[in-house]
Amino acid sequence: MARILIVDDEETLCEVLKINLENEGYDVDTAFSAEQALGYNLKEYSLILLDIMMGEISGIKMAKMLKSDVATADIPIIFCTARDTEDDMIMGLNLGADDYIMKPYTVRNVIARVKSVLRRTATSHKNIGSAPTEKPNQLVVDGLCLDLEFKRCTVDGEEVRLARKEFELLAYLIKHRGKICSREQILSRVWSDEVVVLDRTIDVNITRLRSKIGVYGSYIVTRSGFGYGFRD
Repeated sequence: MARILIVDDEETLCEVLKINLENEGYDVDTAFSAEQALGYNLKEYSLILLDIMMGEISGIKMAKMLKSDVATADIPIIFCTARDTEDDMIMGLNLGADDYIMKPYTVRNVIARVKSVLRRTATSHKNIGSAPTEKPNQLVVDGLCLDLEFKRCTVDGEEVRLARKEFELLAYLIKHRGKICSREQILSRVWSDEVVVLDRTIDVNITRLRSKIGVYGSYIVTRSGFGYGFRD
C-alpha cells in the first residue's frame, strides 16, 4: 500500500484530501507545516503532496532539503499551490517535482495526478537495472524510442511531435544517460548554432519534454546547481 504525506497549512483541505485518498486505498498522513513534516520519518513515504506557500519553511525550501538527502531524494513530490505563473511551475519542476497542481483544484484531479505519479514511479523502479536497448540510428529506452534518421519520437508506439531542439535535447540526454550533464555542456552541444541562448531556454525545453513523453518524463532528472540527466 502506498503511503502518502500531505503537507499544507490549510487543515480543512488536508483532512478532505486525506479522507478521499484513504477511500482510494492509500495510507495517508498530514502535516500542517514543513517543520512538522520534517519531524516525520519521511523515507517511509511513497509520495508527498506539498504546498508551496507555508510558514517559515516554504514548500520550495522543504523540497530542496528532500532532494539533497540521499534517503529522500527519490520520493515523488507533487506541488499543490495557488502560485500559478510559468516561472513558479518551472522552478518547481526544476527542483525535481513530479507534478504541479494549481489551486483551486478538484479532489478528482488530485487523485488522478497521484495515481499517475505513483504508476510512473513504480514503472521506473521496476525497470532499474535493465539496460536500455539501441538499434542502428535509434535510441530506445523501454517504450520511448527516438529514430535519429527520420527524426521521429514514439512513446509506447504512439508518435509524439517534438520541436527540433526538444528532439536534439532528449537525444543528447539519452546518449549520456547515467550521468548529469551541465548546462554549459547542453548549450554547447544542442544550441551550438545559436548566438545567444539563456539558461531559461533549457528549463523551458525540459519542462515541455517531460510533459510530452508521458510516463518517461520522470526519467529526466534534475540536480539543482549541476544540470540534467537521464536515468540509466
